[in-house]
Amino acid sequence: MAKIGDIDVGDFPLLLAPMEDVSDPPFRALCKEQGADVVFTEFISSEGLIRDAAKSVMKLDIYEKERPVGIQIFGANLESMLQSVEIVEASKPDIIDINFGCPVKKVVSKGAGAGILKDIDLMVSLTEAMVKHTNLPITVKTRLGWDHDSIKIVEVAERLQDVGCKAISIHGRTRAQMYKGSADWRPIAEVKNNPRMHIPVFGNGDVDTPERAVEMRDEYGLDGAMIGRASIGYPWFFREVKHFFKTGEHMAPPTLQERVDAARRHLKMAIDWKGEKLGVFETRRHYTNYFKGIPDFKPYRMKMVTSDDAADVFAAFDEVEEHFADFDWLSQSV
Repeated sequence: MAKIGDIDVGDFPLLLAPMEDVSDPPFRALCKEQGADVVFTEFISSEGLIRDAAKSVMKLDIYEKERPVGIQIFGANLESMLQSVEIVEASKPDIIDINFGCPVKKVVSKGAGAGILKDIDLMVSLTEAMVKHTNLPITVKTRLGWDHDSIKIVEVAERLQDVGCKAISIHGRTRAQMYKGSADWRPIAEVKNNPRMHIPVFGNGDVDTPERAVEMRDEYGLDGAMIGRASIGYPWFFREVKHFFKTGEHMAPPTLQERVDAARRHLKMAIDWKGEKLGVFETRRHYTNYFKGIPDFKPYRMKMVTSDDAADVFAAFDEVEEHFADFDWLSQSV
């Protein structure tokens, strides 16, 4: 049984990764329903929080049905990070996660996200200060290192644990790799196998099939898997992995009706939460995977991803539901 602080998160929990403009409340709700054990918010700028920036503050919204839920923040300035902890606490999350792994230039250029991998002492001191500043469990998400020549993740993880970090999620790539190439889980296993480590070590990167999740659990011995891109537009991934764990067999894919219903709910929740304009825009990235495998689907997808009018997108869902009512999903290779 893995525990984050005093929170039981199950045997080999599946965690929804914090993904910008993806891991919002509507999508987290769908993933939770489909078996995600722990969900994390989109990453939130500490500087944005202390300046009361509307987009940052909005990301603090969490709901009881999501628990356990972690709010993830990023930054490189100690004072700003500590102030943001106080703001985050008011939303009553179960966990506060620090992003030391985001590779995008706009974050790294400020010394935050994966940028802090160039200054491990700062990474550790920030973590220690935040641990001392709250009673909530502090966890960390990071990468193997800045580049191949600077991978010291075993030492880094041990130091983070020693200052009070309650769990660590490690993406199996360096910042230099961005999202290219294959994730290397071997250094993550080295962290887990360090006899001094006693906090959960979660693996992240390329967990895109149930078999890969089993491999991470059984061959690499990690404590859980953090799922990112495999879940976009496909919240059923969590239930499929758990079914495979129990039976060793693949679960039947979601039916067309399940997919249409999920897309409808997703869009409606997104509009209710962030308004029509943003709700329509930010759900677009999910539709390719919601309906992946349907032949001759492009005209419908184009309607979904080009219309700014919610009514048009809902109408496209209706058309798909009607036109493909007899579609046999099991006969397709998806």
